[in-house]
Amino acid sequence: MALRTQSHEMGMHTEKLSGRTQQRFFSASEEENLTYPGAHDVDFNKRAEFDAEKLSTSDINLKLRDLMRQGYGTIVMRNPGAKHAIAVGILNKLNLQIEGSLGYFGCGLIDGPNIHIKGRVGWSCAENMLAGTVVIEKNAGSTFGAAIRGGDLVCKGDVGARMGIDQKGGTIIVGGRCGAFCGFMMQRGRMVVLGDAGKNLGDSMYDGTIYVGGKIEGLGVDAVPDEMTDLDCQWLERKLKLYGMTTPNGVKNMTKIVAGKQLWNYDNLEPSEKKLIL
Repeated sequence: MALRTQSHEMGMHTEKLSGRTQQRFFSASEEENLTYPGAHDVDFNKRAEFDAEKLSTSDINLKLRDLMRQGYGTIVMRNPGAKHAIAVGILNKLNLQIEGSLGYFGCGLIDGPNIHIKGRVGWSCAENMLAGTVVIEKNAGSTFGAAIRGGDLVCKGDVGARMGIDQKGGTIIVGGRCGAFCGFMMQRGRMVVLGDAGKNLGDSMYDGTIYVGGKIEGLGVDAVPDEMTDLDCQWLERKLKLYGMTTPNGVKNMTKIVAGKQLWNYDNLEPSEKKLIL
């Protein structure tokens, strides 16, 4: 209520804007605005299974969309054969269980589904993920969760280099180790590594938080240790419990890494523009 009153006092509801107004007011009754155009009304109790061994990547993705169109909210995919770009662009609520391993770029550009992968995943799993959950039981390749914006991305094994590069939100959790340059240019969100972290962790990060349960080979530019708080510990305990994960030495003994913010040097004008003014 205080924020609403403050916004009125600041004139945010009466300001006259030239041209088309930019005022937008949310209404919970406008259900059509809460889903994507073309999203399907699925029933989680309606279950379908299919074998992907002899299907191409395109056929697999089309099969998933066709089943959602029929209202299936729980889908089991068997034998994906480590094919690339599987289960991408799903903008729908869905429980998807994949019994096998994926190749490169699996589960990218998703917004809403809960995906459980019993095998491994290749490079760039869940790239640009917006919402939902992706849980991998085994290991993951490099650039895991690149540019992720929301949701929970969980790998219970080890992960390669450059995990969470350009991360903009959401949570990435790794049960084992991670490679070099993880959290590079991180902007927001949280990253949790229960094992050891490679060199140049958090290099050039602008914001966000990284927690490490094991040893850190080396920090990147402008990545600095910070003090663990009770709030950090409470959040970690709740989040790890969701996925049946624990840290060997307890959350209180994890190392917290944040941005030193020495790279926060912004200017309104490029050097070339300054020369024109002078």
